[in-house]
Amino acid sequence: MIRNKPCVLWFTGLSGAGKTTLVRELSSVLKKRDARCCSLDGDDLRQTLNADLGFSEEDRMENMRRVAEVSRLFLNEGYIALAALISPLRSQRAAVKSLFEDGQFIEIFVDAPLSVCEERDPKGLYRKARAREIQNFTGVDDTYEAPESPDLHLQTHRESPSTLVRTVVAYLETNELISPN
Repeated sequence: MIRNKPCVLWFTGLSGAGKTTLVRELSSVLKKRDARCCSLDGDDLRQTLNADLGFSEEDRMENMRRVAEVSRLFLNEGYIALAALISPLRSQRAAVKSLFEDGQFIEIFVDAPLSVCEERDPKGLYRKARAREIQNFTGVDDTYEAPESPDLHLQTHRESPSTLVRTVVAYLETNELISPN
């Protein structure tokens, strides 16, 4: 019995907003429901598949394109791809979305104010960016354009990861991307 339809859930937001946390918890929930899914974390991919890329606008676009292509490979095998990338520009996200058929690309805005992301700062990146040890850091000296009309808008500073994961699961059920439990 097929428990899911292939799609990509594209989690976008500032560093420290909670993308990876949500993807990990969502992946666990989906697997317990026998849905086929895989996680594609931007940080992990930057150290492996995309280790040759920097942070120029062109390199960021190439990073996203490669992740989109890997996502498509998983879609072709019937998986839900959970992609967590900052993906800072609307135009870049629109270009990635255009690679998919209607209904296959779900844009999820993982939203937290910059001040909250800086407080969380799990990797110390904001501190380094403020000290100018890192250049072109999104949210500090490089632009992040919030989605204008994402499929889901999750505010991680207002609700718990578990609550937000339930919101995503409800969206997937409502849109018949996963079977109801």
